[in-house]
Amino acid sequence: MKKLILLSLLVAGSLYASSLGFGERRGVAPVTDKFYEKECGSCHFAFQPGLLPSRSWKKVMGDLENHFDTDASLELEDNKKILRYLVNNSAEKFTNYKRSRKINNSIYRDEIPIAVTDTRYFIDKHRDIRKRLITQKEVGSLSNCMACHTTADRGSYSERDINIPNYGKWNDD
Repeated sequence: MKKLILLSLLVAGSLYASSLGFGERRGVAPVTDKFYEKECGSCHFAFQPGLLPSRSWKKVMGDLENHFDTDASLELEDNKKILRYLVNNSAEKFTNYKRSRKINNSIYRDEIPIAVTDTRYFIDKHRDIRKRLITQKEVGSLSNCMACHTTADRGSYSERDINIPNYGKWNDD
């Protein structure tokens, strides 16, 4: 009887949390800040903050003069505004998003990756993709998420939505 009551309470609590939006979600929280999307998305995919922990975003935003071989400097107030958005929505803050949690858990506490492509989670997920599929002109590099993940802009990196140019649907069987 005690087990049945406990199970009922767990299910009820889970349903209540889901109804409030606290249930687990599969991807990462989509980008919601238009200023960030405009500033950073004008040069590359506006990566969701939940793809990296706050310490990584602080490092990235602290060295924009050397942003992946480009000077992406911003006015101080713009930098602060974007950094605040990234930190407030970073991987460790959204543990109800399964992919954010997995990415964050794949990073050692003393590591500060500046690209999601440097995380063990990402490397493991992309290990079976042949190099020629990545380096082809339609993709270019693993940081070009939208080239293959057709719903990446919505925070969904589901395998069912992967369509690799000149290859087709990805099947991880």
